[in-house]
Amino acid sequence: MSKRPVRIGITLGDINGVGPEVALQAALADWPRRVRLVLIGDRQHIATLFRKARRAVPAEWSPSQDDGPSAAISAWDPSPRSRSLKHQPGRCSASAARRAHDWIINAAQAALRGELDGIVTAPINKEGFDKAGLDVPGHTELLAGCAGVDHVDMMLLAGQFRVVLATRHLPLRQVARRLTIPGLVRTIDTTLQGLEWLGSRQRRVAVCGLNPHAGDGGALGTEESTVILPAMQRARVGDARLVGPVPADTVFHQVLQRAYDAVIAMYHDQGLAPFKMIAFERGVNLTLGLPFVRTSPDHGTAYDLAGTGTANPRSMIEAVKLAVRLAQRPNPWAQE
Repeated sequence: MSKRPVRIGITLGDINGVGPEVALQAALADWPRRVRLVLIGDRQHIATLFRKARRAVPAEWSPSQDDGPSAAISAWDPSPRSRSLKHQPGRCSASAARRAHDWIINAAQAALRGELDGIVTAPINKEGFDKAGLDVPGHTELLAGCAGVDHVDMMLLAGQFRVVLATRHLPLRQVARRLTIPGLVRTIDTTLQGLEWLGSRQRRVAVCGLNPHAGDGGALGTEESTVILPAMQRARVGDARLVGPVPADTVFHQVLQRAYDAVIAMYHDQGLAPFKMIAFERGVNLTLGLPFVRTSPDHGTAYDLAGTGTANPRSMIEAVKLAVRLAQRPNPWAQE
C-alpha cells in the first residue's frame, strides 16, 4: 500500500443546510496523519465556520499546487472572485444552489485529473436547483455527466447492510416502464463489482421484485417474469450468488440475519425506507460506476436543523472514512 497522502475533497453542498456544519465536524475528527482533507466551498463561509469553532482558519489550496495539499485540513474556493454567499440558514435559494453546483463540478474535475483521490459531497437541494434553472436530478447524475459515463448506480451502506437502487429519483408511476432488462443487467453487474471493491468475499445478492409478493406468480404483476428474472439470467454472476425476484417485504429482515451481502431494490423508497429506518444516522451513499471515489452522507439539507448546531455529523464522518478506505484500493471503473 502506498504511503503517500490520501487526498479527499469535501464539498459544502447547500450552505443554507446542515452540510457545512457536518463537513466541519467531520474535518475536525481524528484522522490518520496521511489523510489530507480539502473543504471545497465559499472561502469566507469556511473561515467563519472555523472561527466560530475556535479553530485556525485552514490554509488555501488549489489544484494548481503540484505537490497537493500539505496541511491536514485545507480549503479551496473554485470561484474566489465570485461574490461571497449570504448565509441564510433554512432558506432554499437559487444562488446557494448555483455555487453548490459549481463546487461539485470542480471537485469532480480535480478527481478526474488525479489531484484528489476521492470526493465526499454534502447535501444539495433539488428545489434550489430547480430555482437556479439547473435540470439535474441529483449528485449521482451530475457526477456521471462530469465523468462522461452512461451508467452509474447508487449504493447505500451501513456496515454489512447494503442497498442498490435499480431506479432512483423517479415518480412512482414511471418506475415500471423505466425498468429494462439491459439496465437491470448493468445494475447487477455494477453491484457485484462494487461488492468486490468493498471487500465482500461471498457477494450474495438478493434482487427485489417490483410488485407485492414479487408478483405472486403473475397475479399481481408481470415485471418479475418479463424483466427482472431475464435480467438476472443474463447478468455476469461468476462465483457470486444471485437470488430472486424476492418479495421486498421480507428480504430486509433476511439482510439483518446476514443472509445477503446486498439487496437490489427496484425503486427509491422500496430500498431506502427500510435502510433509513435501520441506519439513518450512520448510512453512507456510495456511487458505483465512477472512475473516482464519491461518497456522501445519507441525509438531506435538513433546513430545519441548519444553524442550530444540533446536526449529527456521524453519517458525514462515515462517508469520509469510506472514501479514505476506497481511495487506497483499485477502482473497478478507473480508466486505464
